[in-house]
Amino acid sequence: MEKLFEKEGATEQEPTTKKLQAEGKAPQVTSIDLTADSPAPSRKPEEEEDGGSALTLISWNVDGLDTDNLAERARGLCSYLAMYTPDVVFLQELIPPYVQYLKKRAVSYLIIQGSEDGYFTGMMLKKTRVQLLESEIVPYPTTRMMRNLLVAQATFRGVKLRLMTSHLESCKGQAGERMTQLREVTRRMRSAPDDVNVVFAGDTNLRDAEVTAVGLPPAVCDVWERLGRREHCRYTWDTRANSNKSVRYVSRCRFDRVYLRPAARPRVPRLTPDRMALVGLEKLDCGRFTSDHWGIYCCFAVADDDQAT
Repeated sequence: MEKLFEKEGATEQEPTTKKLQAEGKAPQVTSIDLTADSPAPSRKPEEEEDGGSALTLISWNVDGLDTDNLAERARGLCSYLAMYTPDVVFLQELIPPYVQYLKKRAVSYLIIQGSEDGYFTGMMLKKTRVQLLESEIVPYPTTRMMRNLLVAQATFRGVKLRLMTSHLESCKGQAGERMTQLREVTRRMRSAPDDVNVVFAGDTNLRDAEVTAVGLPPAVCDVWERLGRREHCRYTWDTRANSNKSVRYVSRCRFDRVYLRPAARPRVPRLTPDRMALVGLEKLDCGRFTSDHWGIYCCFAVADDDQAT
């Protein structure tokens, strides 16, 4: 797989990867930078006009397991990150060569890997805006696949954060395991101290009936639902619009989701959902999209001490 990115100047081979890390072991953390060799944005994100007080996030399954046009598609991801300059990035279906590519492009982000083998999740934290305190990999004890929950404790402009991403079990027949994983996610969200804002996002593969069966805790909201269930950002897996997978059927699903449990302690800053959009809707020069999933862009307003209740 190392040769997939040779045209991008990746001459170093990916080092031999280690076995999956044991429970409780801190994940590997590497400094990276998004350099200016990505195309410049045609306009500044709205958040910059707000003075940068909002927390911005992109969550995206980048489909690293599809090796066709992988270098071009990774370059496409970097273009979107350069355009939106999100504070937090959650990525799913990373593979080691993809991470090596990101490392070579960068200085201003910190990357945290959910593993080093196979395919895995990752986080990117903007070093000038988000300060990492600690991170951990939480295995799902009953999973048969390479799935876990990646958790980071961090701060953003004085706001305490618990950031969480995962790639839950795939396929309709794995609903039971997927719901077990969702229960662990929501348990971790509930258990955070009441002065901490918890954000979970990722490729959940969830169907609405499965979420109903598990039930979200009262303090946890589905951000898409909270923002009015807008149709334009409903489907993150849409074979009618996305042609990366050659399938004859039409499937439109909201597999990728964002959950928020805001801080509840009085006079503590808390996050509130403000905006959501899908990204990656434009075809690249290679004729394919950045991924078979659309990415999710979210903006969270921060209520200051006087506004928090």
